[in-house]
Amino acid sequence: MSQVNTNPMTKQMAYLEVVIPPDISSEETSGDMMVPEGGSAKLVCKAKGYPTPKITWRREDNKEIIVRSNPPSNQKVFSVDSEILSLTKVTRSEMGAYQCIAANGVPPTVSKRLMLHVHFHPLIQVPNQLVGAPLGTNVTLQCQVEASPKAINYWTRESGDMIIQNDKYFMSEYSNVYYSVHMKLTICRLTKEDLGGYKCVSKNSIGDAEGSIRIYEVDLSKAKQKHLGQNLSDPNRLNKIEFEIEGMSGSDRNGSNLYLDILDPNGASTQFTSRNQQILVGIVLCVLMRWWSAFC
Repeated sequence: MSQVNTNPMTKQMAYLEVVIPPDISSEETSGDMMVPEGGSAKLVCKAKGYPTPKITWRREDNKEIIVRSNPPSNQKVFSVDSEILSLTKVTRSEMGAYQCIAANGVPPTVSKRLMLHVHFHPLIQVPNQLVGAPLGTNVTLQCQVEASPKAINYWTRESGDMIIQNDKYFMSEYSNVYYSVHMKLTICRLTKEDLGGYKCVSKNSIGDAEGSIRIYEVDLSKAKQKHLGQNLSDPNRLNKIEFEIEGMSGSDRNGSNLYLDILDPNGASTQFTSRNQQILVGIVLCVLMRWWSAFC
């Protein structure tokens, strides 16, 4: 009689966990949004995956997000961990791109970009409302415009006649942020006919605004010059010159910033402003002896 010895049967159990990387659901996630200034915006971001993805909101420009709560208090944070980002009493500074980021520890992390547009009527600020310059020089007028949606900007004379760019007028614009534009109008070779009022105008679908600037003549032949302790015999040295403008009313002298633009024969322009009755022209570089003899 024979016997076969075998090992007893064993059983081992294993658990398999299937992980799924995050995927943002386009159907359940907000798209680009437009709100009026002072209104509210609700940005929603939904993602699928396993484990359940964590949603984080950030601004693309890395600026702070303003979280306003009730009772009123403003908390500034760089990120918000939530599927819903609620923005209340929205201001123009909150305009821009926001990113919804979904992560669950399973690569890759995914994100979606949303644009928040804040709409408001144009606002114009004029740095110098009263501008003085000698005849024959170039004068630059400036306006700062804030508007959203994007505005149509242009210049007119006080009469309302629109100014067209040509050899006499040069216009330029550059943008600081989404909603801010710096307008410039340069009037070449100032004449008597160029004196008077000008307007910068901005219009968008919500409203319009305008700023006013007045140009007056600075007569250098009537100006009293006071040299401030520098060697005037050397045209290559820097000299300070103080001009007291004659023939101006008291309101012109004290009511606004005074402005002077001096152009040398090479076309280089130097501009100065002051709130005093005497305009401290500051440091003037006399490049050519002929120009120095004429003015200094």
